Amino acid sequence: MADDPIISLRKVTKTYGSGQTAFQALKGIDLDVARGDFVAVMGASGSGKSTTMNILGCLDVPSSGTFLFKGIPVESLDRDQRALLRRRYLGFVFQGFNLLARTSALENVELPLLYRGEDKAARREAGMAALDKVGLADWWDHTPAELSGGQQQRVAIARAIVTNPDVLLADEPTGNLDSQRSVEIMELLSSLNRDSNITVIMVTHEPDMADFAHTLVHFRDGLVERIETNPHRAR
Repeated sequence: MADDPIISLRKVTKTYGSGQTAFQALKGIDLDVARGDFVAVMGASGSGKSTTMNILGCLDVPSSGTFLFKGIPVESLDRDQRALLRRRYLGFVFQGFNLLARTSALENVELPLLYRGEDKAARREAGMAALDKVGLADWWDHTPAELSGGQQQRVAIARAIVTNPDVLLADEPTGNLDSQRSVEIMELLSSLNRDSNITVIMVTHEPDMADFAHTLVHFRDGLVERIETNPHRAR
């Protein structure tokens, strides 16, 4: 059904270690993410945000509970199947950009397609289209050292969307940027969410950045404390 959530967590726990050293990072969270939503995940350090994002990104699995992605129980997939899901349906944006220093913007954007075995012509066409979406088509041959911080993050976003993912996971995407560049990146994420119907899930500590989201999810002590709709950003 079209109204089914793209992501659904039910009673998800995550425990690290065992015995007396065991630490329960997630204590049984329930969370639904609607297709096309823009979600801001907030909470203090150690509240469970990063653990949840690792699970949503198929980088980790719950200790117990159910994680459904497009109706598929992810915890039942093996490592290779999770990697395939990650490459096909997810895009990642990090605080630190994670660009290859001596490589052009276009070549950085093409990397996910290279890993998927796409030929050179297809990689270039898709890479240029992604750079055009983030307003950097004219900068395709510049290396990261020749780009501002905001431009580098735009390249990172282009790399994340070049595979046409269903979900974009952004971890503090404005953490290394000044206020003006932060707003530009948030407006870009908002436009990708609105115009390309990409579901965006973003971790942030900054309330003014979270205000770009439609849904605000607050974590506390390994639990979802509350979920609220942003009245300023009606979907």
